[in-house]
Amino acid sequence: MNAQFTRDHSYVNEKTGKKVEVMDLVITNALILDYTGIYKADIGIRDGLIAAIGKSGNPHLTSDVDMVVGIATEACSGEGKIFTAGGLDTHVHFLEPEIAEVALDGGITTIIAGGTGMNDGSKATTVTPGKWWLKTQLQGADGLPINVGFLGKGQGLTDPILEQVAAGACGLKIHEDWGATGNAIDASLTVADKTDVAVSIHTDTLNESGFVEHTIAAMKGRVIHAYHTEGAGGGHAPDILESVKYSFCLPSSTNPTLPYTVNTIAEHLDMLMVCHHLNPKVPEDVAFADSRIRAQTIAAEDLLHDMGAISMTSSDTLAMGRIGEVATRTFQIADKMKAQFGLLKGDSEFSDNNRVKRYISKFTINPAIAHGIADYVGSIEVGKLADIVAWEPKFFAAKPFFVTKMGNIVRCLVGDPNASIPT
Repeated sequence: MNAQFTRDHSYVNEKTGKKVEVMDLVITNALILDYTGIYKADIGIRDGLIAAIGKSGNPHLTSDVDMVVGIATEACSGEGKIFTAGGLDTHVHFLEPEIAEVALDGGITTIIAGGTGMNDGSKATTVTPGKWWLKTQLQGADGLPINVGFLGKGQGLTDPILEQVAAGACGLKIHEDWGATGNAIDASLTVADKTDVAVSIHTDTLNESGFVEHTIAAMKGRVIHAYHTEGAGGGHAPDILESVKYSFCLPSSTNPTLPYTVNTIAEHLDMLMVCHHLNPKVPEDVAFADSRIRAQTIAAEDLLHDMGAISMTSSDTLAMGRIGEVATRTFQIADKMKAQFGLLKGDSEFSDNNRVKRYISKFTINPAIAHGIADYVGSIEVGKLADIVAWEPKFFAAKPFFVTKMGNIVRCLVGDPNASIPT
């Protein structure tokens, strides 16, 4: 159905208000780009959820209607736009509320964050430690039109870790700045098994408490999200990239290293010194920072993404990464890999659908699965939150046309509020 024809006595059933299963919003003729497929359909939204995908209209006049358009239905024209699920950024330093606006401007509708504002611990680590901090940060995020989950500190014994989950932590974060020890890994994963939350890890760059094989052994085959697997964001020097080969390690990248170009290495050292409270006048601090910026593993990262070996992208915002560039950097890798290595298996000169589905999944369904929230977000499927991003093809993955949160447009290209037309 075309949005122009949502009129009384035509494609609208004038008798149906909210008591009948009519849609609150119908997006017409949407080109849906999702891990489930690439296809064209109407999207019906009801009570903030995706209620139907298919054909909208008035069943009294049109056959094979999947969703009823009634008096209570708002219309949104999807013609000429690409629609994707709202993206997820699972590596966010929660330092200021304004990051939510920039995330939405980049097509991100869910953030998995840690932090307490502009404290030094939060600048370095994505951790919201303890029940009081979790309470205050959850309260602070209440007014933001974005899904926010906070990561508790994955250090210590099981009781204080459990206390954080009970206080509202959606997961746990193990970070080398607090000690990425074997005991911390085991305690966090033990709590995760009991409470069904996800664990993320930033491993031990200095190999203080063991080498990469000791970290892997401490996991005991339990699932864990391995942050910035290339090592530039942190992790066992020089071989954290080895973790990619284990099925229980869910690897991700942060976007400052994506894609690998001539200036990637040059910008990283100063960023790292600032983010991790290091002193450029102390040789040991400089040596530590330099050990993390390894061109060889960063260069391998793009290819591992194209193979599907690294399955997620994120930002590490305000601590080396940029929250507004998750989608952009992800599809820049796709473009670079096609230029360097040609078509993926199953693609053709007329279609990059397999590569497109692989890369859209890196910041939608894959991180949703990794953090246990794929029943709610991460794809355009019936029953999930109506967190949807519309893109003009010429600005795909760069600048959304509009972003919906539970069906409500929360970001949109719009001009002067005193203008005579909404441009």
